[in-house]
Amino acid sequence: MTVTALLLVLASSPAEAFRCGSKLVKENMHEAQVRRACGAPTTMRHIGRTLRNINVPIRSNHGNGWRTERFPGYGFSQEVIVTEYVYNFGPRKLMRRLVFEGGILVSIESLGYGYHEK
Repeated sequence: MTVTALLLVLASSPAEAFRCGSKLVKENMHEAQVRRACGAPTTMRHIGRTLRNINVPIRSNHGNGWRTERFPGYGFSQEVIVTEYVYNFGPRKLMRRLVFEGGILVSIESLGYGYHEK
């Protein structure tokens, strides 16, 4: 692999991310962060509810001082609202469908090229 190709691979954004101008939008971002980066979506709708697992941090001392840890499976489930945003960036860019659970971005999909708004 050439150095240039290696740099392009290392510099590319993950598949579950995209750019709004100079800002990177990726999974696990909060709804407010996405709106700050991209502005208001073209469409927004609430599409249902789901249960989301919430891990509770535990403070523990293993002989080397206190620290906070998260244990998978230790926590609780909370019902949250599922919200869909669609961004239309125009006919030369891909539209994006974002799905939030409880305000946290969990899914990013490309919907094909956008369109001119009237």
